[in-house]
Amino acid sequence: MLSVKARILIVLGLLLLLAIIINMVRKRTLELKYVLAWLLADLVLIFFAIFPQAMMKVAELLGIYAPVNMIFFLGFVFLGLIIFSLTVALSRATANQRRLAQYAALKDYEDQMRRAESKVEPKAESKVESEAVAADS
Repeated sequence: MLSVKARILIVLGLLLLLAIIINMVRKRTLELKYVLAWLLADLVLIFFAIFPQAMMKVAELLGIYAPVNMIFFLGFVFLGLIIFSLTVALSRATANQRRLAQYAALKDYEDQMRRAESKVEPKAESKVESEAVAADS
């Protein structure tokens, strides 16, 4: 089990990390939906640092014999959650980018078609007008 000094340092470090995360969300450097896993991991680690007996009980409940292994297990779980949430965000951003590119391409195509139609119509009208003038004379 960790000494009281080590636990205090760990809690202070985790509180500092929590303050940094909250400040970045407040300044809109990070969006809340992307940092929820980090906030959850930080709060769980603070809880286990303050109440190490709870971590031992959870480790025992899960069949993990050493509390250190419990910390590694939690690390893998939280990293998996974070990677999954970032993958979902990246997939959404990629889909949005694809839709925007397709929309922009369609708008460009429509603009080109309008320009092509406007170039064709005046020539056709001038041809008709010149034929009408020739017929009148």
